[in-house]
Amino acid sequence: MEIINDRSDKLELVYPCSWAYKLIAGEKEALQKAIHDVIEEREHKLVHSNNSKTGKYVSMNLELLVHNEDDRNFIYEALKAHSNIKMVL
Repeated sequence: MEIINDRSDKLELVYPCSWAYKLIAGEKEALQKAIHDVIEEREHKLVHSNNSKTGKYVSMNLELLVHNEDDRNFIYEALKAHSNIKMVL
């Protein structure tokens, strides 16, 4: 087995910075509600990304300013745990 990238460096970010999450859900309205539940009134940009061929799933890109690593990870975990969201990338 060939190792393509054996770097073990931790991602170094300078905060605050803009961060994007790709979110997958069953329907657009449920995804929008989940985002509001998690980030409340924080300024953000939400852009439609894709629909599955069958129409069963929708994906959207959420971009917002994160203040530090804890903030970034908290948002990720809260989105991931929300019942309306199937997957967070």
